[in-house]
Amino acid sequence: MKARRCKTWIPSLLVGAAALCLSNCSSKPTLDDSGPTANWEVYGGDQGSSHYSPLTQITPENVEHLELAWKHNSGDFSDGLDGEVGATTFQATPIVVNDLLYYCTPFQRVFALDPETGEERWVFDPVLKLRGGEGPYPLNCRGVTYWEEPAPVPGKACQKRIFHGTRDSELIALDADTGIPCEGFGEGGRVALREGLESGAPPWEYYPTSPVLQIGEVVVIGALIADNVRTDAPSGVVRAFDVRTGELAWAWDPVPPNRTPDPEEGEHYARGTPNVWSIITGDPERNLVFVPTGNPAPDLYGGERDGIDYFGSSTVALDANTGEVVWRYQTVHHDIWDFDVASPPTLFQIDGVGGGAAGVAQPTKMGHIFLLDRETGEPLYPVEERPVPQGAVVGETLSPTQPFPTHPPPLHSTQLRPEDAFGFTPFDRKACADMIAGLRYDGAFTPPSLEGSLQTPHTAGGMNWGGVAIDPVRGLLLTNQTHAALVNILIPREEADKLDTSTIQYPDEFYAMTGTPYALKRYLLSSPFGAPCNPPPWGSLIAVDLRTGEIAWQVPMGSTRDQAPFPLWFDIGSPSFGGGITTASGVFFIGASTDHAFRAFDVETGEELWETRIPAPANSVPMTYRLDAKGKQFVVVAAGGTPLSKVGDHLLAYSLPD
Repeated sequence: MKARRCKTWIPSLLVGAAALCLSNCSSKPTLDDSGPTANWEVYGGDQGSSHYSPLTQITPENVEHLELAWKHNSGDFSDGLDGEVGATTFQATPIVVNDLLYYCTPFQRVFALDPETGEERWVFDPVLKLRGGEGPYPLNCRGVTYWEEPAPVPGKACQKRIFHGTRDSELIALDADTGIPCEGFGEGGRVALREGLESGAPPWEYYPTSPVLQIGEVVVIGALIADNVRTDAPSGVVRAFDVRTGELAWAWDPVPPNRTPDPEEGEHYARGTPNVWSIITGDPERNLVFVPTGNPAPDLYGGERDGIDYFGSSTVALDANTGEVVWRYQTVHHDIWDFDVASPPTLFQIDGVGGGAAGVAQPTKMGHIFLLDRETGEPLYPVEERPVPQGAVVGETLSPTQPFPTHPPPLHSTQLRPEDAFGFTPFDRKACADMIAGLRYDGAFTPPSLEGSLQTPHTAGGMNWGGVAIDPVRGLLLTNQTHAALVNILIPREEADKLDTSTIQYPDEFYAMTGTPYALKRYLLSSPFGAPCNPPPWGSLIAVDLRTGEIAWQVPMGSTRDQAPFPLWFDIGSPSFGGGITTASGVFFIGASTDHAFRAFDVETGEELWETRIPAPANSVPMTYRLDAKGKQFVVVAAGGTPLSKVGDHLLAYSLPD
């Protein structure tokens, strides 16, 4: 470990280490103004969600001197315990454009701040109707989207716009300078996203959670659909709306090409189709939209799908003008594990990778990364169809093979035997070993069963919506992963209908899967002490050399602090929710872990360079910007945790000292 590494918090017992740290941190760096400037104009840094910035003022040599520059608290958070307001999770990534910083809150308010001071410039409140504890998910908003008129009319309102999808299933357009809704967009600045969908569905079953994609003359939006509720869930349709008027430009109904959409009476789109809840990316030059798809309904039993999962768990390229399918690549066949594609399709073009072709990197919850040709969807490197476990329950038909990439190979271990069981004591280690021995596990893609099947990776990943960061110069892909296992138990319908499900509370989960012969119970494979039964690290950070396909380095990420009592604080990695960004200077920033920490790593070595204590876990994706040649580079992260940790509303900005 290099001596320059320094934490901004120091356990009281480490007095000697504290003295060393203070001596290393005492001299402040000279700010280098010679490097580039850059905004962060799109959720993922660019429309391809590379999570990369060209900024160089903060370096591996000076990152240890970062200090809090400003913070903003919206007041929009709740633990959900009062019953009137649902629990929240603050996952927003701000954007900086138009000399303002914009972000949204779990209560769907949009704030515009001064990027260098954090002072409020305006705030918009949509007056959210759905703000109670309805449904299984916490209140959330990951980001907003900016657009400006190419040929603006001086003095006319809404020549610059912020687009925002809400939990009330509305797409809202705001004047980016004032926060006032754009009157010419939809009805009073709002478009109702439930139009053409099932009118009787409860509001919590369908709504957007991720930022829209603006490309050409349209904004493209998908939506979350509640998992495992019923076979006839709302449609997973993806739609594009005119940026000026809000009129529907096109709709992609993800029905297999050999079938005619068959919507219910009064509806426009087929029910139960795969949805697109995560981040959509785009290539304006090729006029392509890339959507990561979920599962047909329900997620964990496919016997009633009748082939409708043709587009499930896939990356699909759509024509940005028409919504027509250009190509699709399926990462899991007939997915009954909830391994839907959660990570944004990330665009890249790097000398020495796939012959220099324009590519799409698609990470998955399985720990797989598929490198695809951007124009055709064909793999840039061999993908092997390998036999996988069979023997599903009556009514289910499994795919005999699943795709496994070879460049890079799978990043997530799927081995878990009784002798691999972890425990802090011999007692809980034995308990874990006994549980593993009593479950069905035939390796990756073991199907859910009546006796109980073990599943690893967890449905949270592997990799999830936080995505990956790609350094185009070094040819490195960096990502965090969660390492945990869970148990799936199918329950015959007659038995399930007699259960008192009110007694089943998270982390135990119960899903009715109405319309199928089974319900499902699912829970984390954990010891009596609550720790995962699989061996640590429970969270990791990994760098892949995209040119060679080999792992450049891998380190544990996160600690047991803030989840376990002292002295059980170990740097053995923790599950992560969120992602990271990388800079041209070679610094990777990430929160994501379950502890209250924001960290910086060396891109080339994986060495942890800096760590600071924050008020709540930063289960989000950070961003960075530098507005002008004499200004500072800021790194901003949302720290609001989840209902499983500590909730909050802290938007934190860091910079080097004057």
